[in-house]
Amino acid sequence: MKKMMVLTLLGLIIGSIGAVDTESYQFIERLLSLKGPGSPEVYEDAVIFTAPSTFRRVGIAFAGEGFSRVHWFQKLMIPVDAPLPRKAKDPSTVFTDSGILFHVYAIPEDVREIEYRLVIDGLWTTDPLNPLQRIDPASGIARSVMILPEIPRRPSTFDGPPGSLNFTFTAPPGERITVAGSFNRWDPFMYELRETRPGLYFLTLPLPPGTYHYVFFYRGSRILDPNNPNRVYTREGKTASEAVVH
Repeated sequence: MKKMMVLTLLGLIIGSIGAVDTESYQFIERLLSLKGPGSPEVYEDAVIFTAPSTFRRVGIAFAGEGFSRVHWFQKLMIPVDAPLPRKAKDPSTVFTDSGILFHVYAIPEDVREIEYRLVIDGLWTTDPLNPLQRIDPASGIARSVMILPEIPRRPSTFDGPPGSLNFTFTAPPGERITVAGSFNRWDPFMYELRETRPGLYFLTLPLPPGTYHYVFFYRGSRILDPNNPNRVYTREGKTASEAVVH
C-alpha cells in the first residue's frame, strides 16, 4: 500500500513539472517540504515560484521570452495523513490541496537575473510575494525581478573507465529504463539499462573522447540525470544532462 501511494505521488508531481524539463526526483522532496507560498527560491538549477491556491488560476511570463508565453502554475497535492481504504479504487483520493500553486522554471545557462510578471485570475500584476521590482523605462510597467546566485558548474562524477560513461538510475524494481543522447541521435530504444539489483539500473557505454548530452526515458517521460548537476540546452531548446568522456 505504501508503495502504491509513493508511485501515485511521483506521478502527480513529476507530471506537473515535466513541461519545464526538470524531470528529476530531487524536486519532489523539496516541493513537499514547502510550508506555504513564499518568495521565489532557487533549488538546484531551477527556480520554484509559488502562489496561494485560493487564486483560481495563476500564470507567469518571462522577459527572456518576450512575455509571449504564459506558463500556468500547478496545484501541489500532498498525502493525507490517513490510511488508504482497502477498497479504494482511486489512490489519488489520499491526496489533498496543500494550499500552494507552483511553477518550476529551469534556469537558462548564463542567466543571472529573471524579470517576470504574473497573471492572477486574469489580471497582469507583479509578484505579491517578491518585493523586488523594476519599472520598464519603455512601457512604464512594473516587473518582478529575481537576482540569481552563481551556480557553480561541477565536474562530472559519474565518468566510467577511460573511453566510456557509466549511467545509473533508481526506480521501482522491474521497470524499463533507456538512455538516449547525442551519441545515438537521441534514439530512445537503442540502449536499455540493466537492473543490477532491485531498483538499481546500470549501463556502461563505450564512447570516443568528447562531450555528450543525454537523458533517460522512463514510463514515457524524458528525465534528466538526477545524479548529474551538469545540464545544458540542446539545439532543439530542451534541457539535457552533459557528461565528458576522456
